[in-house]
Amino acid sequence: MTFAGTGINLALGILYTWSIFKAYIKDSIETGGPGAFSWNLESLNDPYSVCCLVFAFSMILAGKCQDRFGPRFTALIGGVLVGAGFIWVSQTTSYLAWILGFGVLAGTGIGFGYSAATPAALKWFPPAKTGLIAGLVVSGFGLASVYIAPLAKYFLGLWGITGSMLFFGIAFLAVVCVLAMFLGNPPEGYVPGGLAAVAGNSNTASAAVNIPAGEMIRTGTFYKLWLIYFVGSGAGLMVIGSVAGMAKNSMGDMAFLVVALMAIGNAGGRIVAGMLSDRIGRKATLAIMLGFQALLMFAGIVIVGTSSSATLLVVLASLIGFNYGTNLSLIPSFTKDLWGLKNFGINYGIVFTAWGVGGFVMSRLSQMLYAQSGNYNYSFATAGLLLIAGVILTMTLRGKTS
Repeated sequence: MTFAGTGINLALGILYTWSIFKAYIKDSIETGGPGAFSWNLESLNDPYSVCCLVFAFSMILAGKCQDRFGPRFTALIGGVLVGAGFIWVSQTTSYLAWILGFGVLAGTGIGFGYSAATPAALKWFPPAKTGLIAGLVVSGFGLASVYIAPLAKYFLGLWGITGSMLFFGIAFLAVVCVLAMFLGNPPEGYVPGGLAAVAGNSNTASAAVNIPAGEMIRTGTFYKLWLIYFVGSGAGLMVIGSVAGMAKNSMGDMAFLVVALMAIGNAGGRIVAGMLSDRIGRKATLAIMLGFQALLMFAGIVIVGTSSSATLLVVLASLIGFNYGTNLSLIPSFTKDLWGLKNFGINYGIVFTAWGVGGFVMSRLSQMLYAQSGNYNYSFATAGLLLIAGVILTMTLRGKTS
């Protein structure tokens, strides 16, 4: 169950390779000619931004579907929608078609597939392993760019955008639908091994805690967690969506490597933070990671803005990816601990809207600031200040549903 969910996320994580496709589209706009893209440069991140937003909000519907019909059916819907979205955009350079195909259709599919993977695995394990299992499953999403980035670079050179998107659409349609067959919820009355042994663990919620969504959204903790997720995810997605462009000056045609190496950091952060939070607590782990991310954002002003060192850029991107990835294992673990597993699908779907809004706002803002200033300094500074606010907010979290 765990590895099937990880495999599904290894396909859906193509979202994090957007900067490779964006660089190709940007070159096409600047070169011109028959069949070239003719978008406004300020709108280059729009399909990615819309995809993040739709992905997040579709998690609410997908979570409800997962809670009611199970993970297998939900993941199947995701595979079909992602495949259809990529196949559609492979046939056109239209801005509107890319917004609808990549942004809306693929974004919804990613939401359904992603929503099915983590709950299906978590329900088979005791609370003491929540962080580890959540980290393993979502690590697939972060790790995807390790193989997709070089594949995308190769296929873009071989087939162009049309053949590349068509290949990924057909391949991921098949992969997600096949792996969906391995997902399933435990039987009624199933009790994970070791449940009794962790009754005193402060990271775990009582087995009797199963808070419905309507009650969850009336707690102050929900809004604090939502804002923290908005900041943590928005800062990371801002860099992920533009990292290939940032690397182009110092790495040239090898800029795709920084996307792949950032993905390794992204996946590693999910696993390490999950394991660490099982030991020292979610709150302490999250505060540490957000604080470190803030420092990296301010360092980005110097490294990206004034340095031409490819090594420094790779290290920066990998560490930003690592810290960003921690959010994707810590926040679902927080959600389970605070409000239980029974309604986890829809509860985390609602919390996850913060990820989408953060990605949409920050990536759109970053592209606008870059188009106006020609550098990423203002983007890094804004993200750094917001992350400091996120650390302060994290320290105010207390109680299970306060």
